[in-house]
Amino acid sequence: MEKRVLGKSGIDASNIGLGTYYFGGGDGTSPPSSKDIIDMIHSALDHSINLLDTAPSYGFGHCEKIIGKALKGRRDQAVIATKCGLWWQDRRGSPNGQKDGKDQYISLRPDTIRIEVENSLRYLNTDYLDLLQVHKPAIPPEETPIEETMACLMELKQEGKIRAIGVCNVSLEQLQRYDSAGELATNQFRYSMIHKNPELDILPYCLENDIGSITYMSLEQGLLTGKINFERKFEDHDWRNNAGQWLPWFKKENLERLLNMFSLWEDLLDKYTCSIAQLTLAWSAAQPGATHILCGAKSVDQVISNAKSGFITLSESEIQRLNQDINNLGDPI
Repeated sequence: MEKRVLGKSGIDASNIGLGTYYFGGGDGTSPPSSKDIIDMIHSALDHSINLLDTAPSYGFGHCEKIIGKALKGRRDQAVIATKCGLWWQDRRGSPNGQKDGKDQYISLRPDTIRIEVENSLRYLNTDYLDLLQVHKPAIPPEETPIEETMACLMELKQEGKIRAIGVCNVSLEQLQRYDSAGELATNQFRYSMIHKNPELDILPYCLENDIGSITYMSLEQGLLTGKINFERKFEDHDWRNNAGQWLPWFKKENLERLLNMFSLWEDLLDKYTCSIAQLTLAWSAAQPGATHILCGAKSVDQVISNAKSGFITLSESEIQRLNQDINNLGDPI
């Protein structure tokens, strides 16, 4: 699998990464067992995925703790990307709703960031974090200035506790300010075939300024796997039963258009002996500025399937063909 540098950090990370949101019960269901999570992490490492993306808020520390156990004896094989800024231990920061019955706050003040880093180091059983990312931008009333947050992150880097600094879910203006305030390595954001807004500003800025792009939701909750069709039934608790309210591509008329587009790619699936999901991820990794693509997983088989996409190299004409099909798809109705 291709390794790409995380921006200006000098850290080589697999172009396909393992996102661990679901390991903390992030979809509203119970998380996988600790053994299953460890098996998935080991499978990722065994199949050339070394980028592991996590956060303290994924299970309120649970996810980081399991990753720490999984990496015992294998720490040097992994690039750990975790986050800071979502806070629940007291009322510092700005209110940001509830998660699993806990009041959450966005706190990017230096004192809470340092507490989070020390907790993450302990949970992950490591002396350093490869990449520390600001999980979300600050919001009123306690809107910590970007320059103050970045100064703290730079101090942590100088102390050797983190190797590189990243941000997530920021606007272009916020990205520019972070980039000007310190040594910014990466930016994480949603990007996919059916969510291409970052191509207007975020991706070009990252490309021009040597900032690694870590993208998530590249499979759009399963929509871009080809496995969701008119016969697909979700369990009662699955939020996708009503997903059309906020993700219009789940609506019947839009889903039909997606499935028709996938049917145009049968020759590519045969050529690369791959699935729609693998072709989708390979397309994502081939886009200008999209350097690292995160994929979640709920089984070892899914990890292995995602890893295979990192070995697919599409030709320029194939990329152009896929781009044309996607452009012809247009916006959801």
